[in-house]
Amino acid sequence: MNKVERIKMVKAMEYIARNLNNEHIFYRWLMTGVADGDIAYGDLSDDPGEAEFYTEDENFSDLMYVFLSIMARAQQSGGLYCDNIASK
Repeated sequence: MNKVERIKMVKAMEYIARNLNNEHIFYRWLMTGVADGDIAYGDLSDDPGEAEFYTEDENFSDLMYVFLSIMARAQQSGGLYCDNIASK
């Protein structure tokens, strides 16, 4: 297991999820993805902190599944919103 790679992936998914342009889809992330407050917004460092829990095999696999499911829904409903720009 490459823990640093997994930590970076978890934090990247959390960062992208925080830029969803649909609150209902984002709430699903909060309930089944990364819990609110576990990773500070914009933290993309490889310092594990609270993210270490999400790097365990089963948790990591589940998190990636949830992320992909949410992104598929987001594409149909609001997309992403970052720095005052919404995706097309």
